[in-house]
Amino acid sequence: MSQAPNRIFDEFAKLMTDAAGAAQGVKREAETAVRSQAERFLADMDLVKREDFDVVQEMATKARSENEALKKLIESMDKRIEALENAAKPKKRSTGTK
Repeated sequence: MSQAPNRIFDEFAKLMTDAAGAAQGVKREAETAVRSQAERFLADMDLVKREDFDVVQEMATKARSENEALKKLIESMDKRIEALENAAKPKKRSTGTK
């Protein structure tokens, strides 16, 4: 008769182990489903990854600084052209006769 309680406890422990395994399987499936839905939701929102954003931001910063340098170069060239045009213009000489 001492075998019966041990057997009941063994069966109960086996049942609990199986239930825990099944619960972990359900948990993994739920996590996978939630992750899949979240990824689909984010893809539908047309968001960019942080790494891509940082690369584009760096490109924009570089382009902006290059644009400023070119603007300064154009302004200095305009000043040189204006100075050359002014130097090339014939100067009016005033005559003493009226």
